[in-house]
Order: sequence, then C-alpha cells, then structure tokens
Amino acid sequence: MYNQNNNHHLNNQPISNEKITNHNHASQPANGSPINIHQLFPTRTEKECLAELRKHPRSYFAYQNMSPEWKNRFLGFMEGKKTLPLTYDPFFKKLFNPDIYPERLSSLISSIIGTKVTVQCILSNEDSMLPSTSLLLLDILVQLEDGSIANVEIQKIPYAFPGERMSCYSSDLMLRQYTRVKSLKGNAFTYKDLKTVYTIVMFENSPNECKKTQVSDIYLHHGKTVFDTGIKLNLLQEFYVVALDVFRESKYAKDINELNAWLSLLTAQSIDDLAALVSDYPWMEAICKDMSEYMYDPEEVITMFSEALRMLDENTVHYMIDELQKERDEAVAALSEKDSLISEKDAALSEKDSLISEKDSLISEKDAEIAAVLSEKNAMLSEIAALKAQLAALNK
Repeated sequence: MYNQNNNHHLNNQPISNEKITNHNHASQPANGSPINIHQLFPTRTEKECLAELRKHPRSYFAYQNMSPEWKNRFLGFMEGKKTLPLTYDPFFKKLFNPDIYPERLSSLISSIIGTKVTVQCILSNEDSMLPSTSLLLLDILVQLEDGSIANVEIQKIPYAFPGERMSCYSSDLMLRQYTRVKSLKGNAFTYKDLKTVYTIVMFENSPNECKKTQVSDIYLHHGKTVFDTGIKLNLLQEFYVVALDVFRESKYAKDINELNAWLSLLTAQSIDDLAALVSDYPWMEAICKDMSEYMYDPEEVITMFSEALRMLDENTVHYMIDELQKERDEAVAALSEKDSLISEKDAALSEKDSLISEKDSLISEKDAEIAAVLSEKNAMLSEIAALKAQLAALNK
C-alpha cells in the first residue's frame, strides 16, 4: 500500500563549495596598489590603550566590569592584534548595515543561496511569535528586492532539535509575510503574491550531524521540500546551514570564491588572518579599513562589546532555562520509566502471587480430597472390623 506520509521529504543534500559560482569582484584587484593591513591596524601597547580609554570614565568603568576573556578580546583589537568579533550582532550590523553598505549583506546572502539577490531593507523581528533562541549571537531579518525574506542567524552552540526549530522559524516568517502582504493587498491578494522565505543559520560550533565523516569537509548545507514522485510545486521555504567550525578545518576553505571570502572574514581572529584574506580577495580592503577605524573610537567599541555581552548574558539565561527544562524532562522521563518498570514488576509479582494462591488452592483442594478418601477408607475399615467382630461372635 502506498504511504501518503512519504509523499514528500526534506532534500537535505549538502552543497560542496566546489559548486558555488565565483562572482566577478571576488578576483578583481582593488583600485591602486595593495594596502598593508598591518598599517591599518597599528600596534599599540596595553598601557597606551588603557590611557586612552581612561579619558572616557563610563567606558572605562564598563571595561573594568568585563570578564578577563572579554577584556583580552577588547585589548587585542585596540592593540592592533585581533579583529572585531563579527559573529556578534553589534559588530556585524556596524559593518554590514544595508543602509550604509547595501552591497555587503546582499553579497553575503547571494554567496550562501547561490543566486544574486539585493537586500532592500531590514525588517523588525518584534512581531515574531517565537521565543528568543538560546545563545543567539546574531539575528537579522531582511526583505530582498524581489519581495522574498531572508533570516540570517549565527548560533554560538547547536541548540536542541535544530531541524524542528528551523521549521518553526521558517513557518513563523511565512505566516508573518502572509499577514503583511495580505494587509497591503487587501481583496487583491492571491497566494502568488507570497515569495520565498530563506532561513540561514550559521553555527560557531555546529551540530554533530554536520561533523559526520561523509560531510566532514562540507560547510554549506541546503535543504528544501521536494516530492519523491517528481512533481513540481512552488514551495516557498528553503533552509541553509553554515558550519563555521567545519569551514575553518575544511580542505575546500582555500578555494577562491565569494562564499569563502565572507566566511573567512567572519571567522578571522587575528590581523594576520585579515592580511591573508585581503591577499586572496583584494576587494575586502574596504571592510578592513572600516573595521580599523574603530581602533580610534574606544567608546564605540566598548559600547559594542557591552551590547554583545548583554545579549550573550540574556541568551545564556534562556539557554540555562532550556537546559534545566531538558534535565527536568529527562528526569521525569526516567522516573516515568522507573515507575513503569516498578508497575511491570508489581504486575509480575501480583501474577506470581495469583499463581501461588491458585496453587495453594489446588493443594488445599487436593488435601481435602485425600482427607475425604482417608476418612472413607477409615470408615470402611471400621465397618470391616465390626463385621469381623460379629462373625467371631457367631462362631462361638
């Protein structure tokens, strides 16, 4: 019998970066002679950086309240050694703001989905029906020029049930698009007015599914719903998973293409990493210049770090709640399983007691039968003895 539940499935075949098309500007040299990245990020001492920061008491106070790890990251940038952590929301949005740099976010999204798109505007995420996601580093929702929607997220660690959650996010985006477009179109609305929804999730530490041997070098995975019978329907939800940790170790990461350029930027840690990036992709000079300018604005950098830490702390609370809920659910499940085993054991004992009781009843019944036979036998013996006595008396 044909199972209708198998009528469609998620075609989550990974896409190797070998299939990603190189865009023209990825290999074009920058205008003029190449710059020295280390000149953009001049080396300064910790003492010099802190002396500059002390001129801004509120910023210095915020710095003092940072953890040692984040103090080192801040000083590493100000000393001209480290990059800004672009996977965190405040830093990313400073250098990818489509109102200021419309081509950057468009290029990043285009390189991921493999189709040239243009970001038209950033959309608000406030009307989402879903709760905040655990350890979310970046969340940006944009509308593209053709009306389609792209949600770009960066997660610090893989959350529980990533596939199920991505399905919820995509459905939420689709419903919000439907509500917005129907409100604008009114009676003229048709379902053809709805456009594709792209859910793009990047992981700093990706799920185990992304690290299996057969996909250990593949860092971009694309999924969408297709029918196994081959019929073509315009289903509007597409999913992309980008494993940044896999990218760092992948043999394909050195291939020259636009996706690799952007992922190299997002995963860059040191100024040497930026130098190597610009050597391979001279057109990345502009974004490196923009990043370097923040070395001379410690107040703004502290503000960005503070906002990133606030978001991280807030999402850590959500993560801890999720973990506690998970532990509680596991404990309840374990107790339920234990109760089930106890119930099974009790049922087995009850059945055993029932069998013992039945056996005892049979033994008692048997004993009664034996007693009755013995009683009858004794009565017969008594009767025989009496007859013998009578016979003896007659013989006299």
